[in-house]
Amino acid sequence: MPTTNKIDIRSLDLPQLQQHFTAMKEPAYRAKQVYQWLWEKSARSFTEMSNLSKDLRNKLDEHYAINVVEVNNSQFSNDHTIKNAFRLYDGNIVEGVLIPMEDRMTACVSSQVGCSLTCKFCATGYMDRKRNLNADEIYDQVVLIDQQAKKNYNVPLTNIVYMGMGEPLLNYANVMKSIERITAPDGLNMSYKRITVSTAGIAKMIKKLADDGAKFNLALSLHAANDKKRNEIMPINEANSLKALAESLKYYFAKTKNPVTYEYIVFNNFNDEIEDAMELAKFCKHVPCKVNLIEYNPIQFADFLNAEGDKIDAFSNYLKNQGITTNIRRSRGKDIDAACGQLAVKEQN
Repeated sequence: MPTTNKIDIRSLDLPQLQQHFTAMKEPAYRAKQVYQWLWEKSARSFTEMSNLSKDLRNKLDEHYAINVVEVNNSQFSNDHTIKNAFRLYDGNIVEGVLIPMEDRMTACVSSQVGCSLTCKFCATGYMDRKRNLNADEIYDQVVLIDQQAKKNYNVPLTNIVYMGMGEPLLNYANVMKSIERITAPDGLNMSYKRITVSTAGIAKMIKKLADDGAKFNLALSLHAANDKKRNEIMPINEANSLKALAESLKYYFAKTKNPVTYEYIVFNNFNDEIEDAMELAKFCKHVPCKVNLIEYNPIQFADFLNAEGDKIDAFSNYLKNQGITTNIRRSRGKDIDAACGQLAVKEQN
């Protein structure tokens, strides 16, 4: 458990850290050295900061905390996907996944402990939302999964998707700060274009992304292109209708010029008919986009089934014939409950 009287040092930006060092009668350049250790070198303790004096390291340890994330346990799938239960400094657990593929090595990270959106098909939606993750806790997931990729497959991370537990746009400030640190030259120095943030669809926050000049990729979990069906499986749609989402996406594209990805789980006998594909194709006309058709991964709380293969193929072919770039995404890590929609902490020991 955290020591409450210590300051979370990674909650401070560089100017703030420099002010703290000045108050400690330490030169400001030392703050920059510490900042480098924290974000470029991903130091997990003050002891590692070898270019600082022992006295300064002890002083930092006395007043500040590095609230590191630990790998609580890992599960290895038959398809080489690795699911991690990450233990946070306060004992809470979130999950993150390493997805190795031929052309990329992807980290799927969480942004909240649990989720408040109650999507009917998603295991995380059946958990309570306990709290938002801090920016450094999201950053730590990326660092740990990158280390895992190098250790197990001798390949570094190439991509990051904010598609784990939680709704990223309901933890806006911390998600944005984590991306800033991941992409910064004095951070992990990864490209914005290698990062995708997925949202269930919060119209006003999509507009805020546009106003803030977001450079990363945006994915919208759509799953139905008519309000009646979407309301049924995604209660958030009642306050963020397809009309409101379309308006926010037009605003987003006008400002950023970034195309959008629509994620669409194809459920058996729910949204798998050509009529559904026609509705989706109509929605696709609002902004330049591509569609990922996703296999449904069963969870114990819901009785949805994946659509039949020929239905998914027909759905895909219809969209392609309408000139829409469409990919069928096969599940990864299903045997260890690491696939899309399956993340839920089952035990914490």
